[in-house]
Formats: sequence, structure tokens, C-alpha cells
Amino acid sequence: MTQGRIHNFGAGPAVLPLSVVEECRAALPNLNGSGFGLLEISHRSQVFQDVVDSAMAGLRRVLGVPDDYTVLFLQGGASLQFYMTALNLLGEGEKADYLLTGGWSKKALAEAQRVGDAQSAWSPDDSGFKRVPKNGEYQIREDAVFVHYTSNNTLYGTQFHHIPESGGKPLILDASSDIAGVPIDISAHDLVYAGAQKNLGPSGVTVVILSPWALSKVGDGIPTMLDYSVHASKGSLFNTPNTFGIFVLDRVFNWLEENGGLEASIARNQAKSELLYNELDRSDFWVPHAERDSRSVMNVTWRLADESLEPVFLAEAENAGLGGLKGHRSVGGIRASMYNGCPIESVEALVSFMRDFESRKS
Repeated sequence: MTQGRIHNFGAGPAVLPLSVVEECRAALPNLNGSGFGLLEISHRSQVFQDVVDSAMAGLRRVLGVPDDYTVLFLQGGASLQFYMTALNLLGEGEKADYLLTGGWSKKALAEAQRVGDAQSAWSPDDSGFKRVPKNGEYQIREDAVFVHYTSNNTLYGTQFHHIPESGGKPLILDASSDIAGVPIDISAHDLVYAGAQKNLGPSGVTVVILSPWALSKVGDGIPTMLDYSVHASKGSLFNTPNTFGIFVLDRVFNWLEENGGLEASIARNQAKSELLYNELDRSDFWVPHAERDSRSVMNVTWRLADESLEPVFLAEAENAGLGGLKGHRSVGGIRASMYNGCPIESVEALVSFMRDFESRKS
């Protein structure tokens, strides 16, 4: 049985900064001196409204959200946004184009096709999602209403390091697994959504950021709980929100600001990924999945040259206090997710273990 905290490389719910976990513990019996516990506070109270306001303000500062954009804290994860974005923005007879770079973007397209004419503008050949497209490799339909892409692909370990060309169409971005961890120009997008459970907090909260165009595009007759304009008019408090999750979100953005903001977060994540990729490239004992110019700084995926050793590697790693390294069930292999809350010391411990494992097994 594991004692103490391990080095957590899980893909989500993911590791949080320890100081944030400790703040949660302190707030459980008494939130901000209110006498109400964190899990017991009314979402209609001023105490909780202050938490919501603080979280939204911190998010806007860290991410550089334009003043005229709307921020929502919703539920249902990115999986609900796959449908909700199309439901709100794709009118009758309208078209939308999707860049397919992994399992999640495929799911997003499938949900959009329930609403209207949504199709793939690019999908890889039989390479197994080893890269993202370069500008010029695909064509957007002239009458498309918007273009959707997923910036980071957790299953395959690929990532956009540029804003994809949209032919002048509004861009919709699923930034679930790299928001607040890589450069992102919110103003270049008309809708950004992200499940919180990777870089921003626990599961159960979804951040949605809408431009004035996106909010004005919302049609009539949408079910109330799926209508962006309803949630915007109520400040994300139309129904009972995930109060605990929003509190954690607020504390994570506070932690980010106290530790150098987005710029410092980007630098830390770059350092972590370089450390691990350098080790993977050092020897042919390891076989990285993603092509070099599409490699993710958030999720590093690889196989062992001798795949029969992978179960041994995972078992020994877990015994050594390195958890969450098993690749997604649809892909297999090894995956190290190194979100904002993952300290570089964890990556150093992983690299040290990998060198020892290779020396014993090669």
C-alpha cells in the first residue's frame, strides 16, 4: 500500500499544486471565516459570489481574456461542449469544419453532426495521429460558419504549436488539456472551452470563454440548460454549480499568479517536457509516438522497443512511487501527463527511474 503522495502523471483528474490541496483542507470546515464549510456553502450566498468573482477575475488576468468576452463556469466536461458548441452556434442549414487530430476531436465532430453539416477538413493518413496539420494542408469550406480544433491531444501526445489557419472563419478551441500551460491568444478565438480537471482544478467544472460574436450567434429554442445566453445572463449561477470545483479553480489561478503567471507556467512546462523528451531521444530503448514538430509539452506518449517490457515498466514504476503512467486504453504504451501542478522533481524522478530500468533490461 502506497504511503504518502506519489509522483502523479495521471491524465485527469490530474495532480494539483500541494499548496492548493492544503487550502482546500483548511476551507472544508470553515470557508473564509463564514462559519460554513466549503462543501456546505450556498451558491446564492455573498461568500460564494466572492469566490466566483475572484475566480473569474483571476482567469481573465492570467489568460488575458478581452474585456468584451464572456466567461462561464459550466458542468458536463468538454464532452458536453462537443454538442453544446454546435447546438448554440450552428444554425439550420449551416456548416462547420473540424480538424481531426485525435479521439476527442473525433467525438466533437460526431456530436456536431447531430446538429448540422459538420465535416472533417483534415484527418491524418494511417500514421496513427502522430502529428497535427500544417497550415496549407487542408481547405476550409467557404460557407463554413466556424472551424473547430483541439489544441492538445492527450491520447496521442500531439499539440498545435501554431494557431491553425481558418480561412477567416471564427475559431472554436477545445483547450482542455493545455489551457494556462502554453501560449494561447484568446482574442484569436471566438469560443474556447476546457474541462478543468487537467490544468485548472478538479473534475466537474468546465470553463467556456465566448466572444461577442459567439454569444450573439446563439439561436432560439435551445434547451435552457444548454443555452449559453441563459448561463451568461445568470453569471454561471442559473442552477447550482460545482461550488467546490470553482473554489479550487480560484485557488489554482491564485497559485499561478503567485508563481509568475502564464509566462512562468509556460517556462516550467517547457523545461519538464524537454527533460523527458531528451531522455526518450537518448536511446532506441524508447520509441516516442509523436513526430518532433507536433510533440506535446503536456502529455508525452511512448512505447518501449520491446513492448513485452511495458507491463513490467508500469508495475515497477508504480512500486517506485510513479503513478498514472499507463497509456490510454485505446492507444496503449506509456503516457506521462505533466500538467501545471506536476513539479519538475516528479519528472526528474521519472527520468532517473527510466535510466535505471533501461540499464537493467537492455
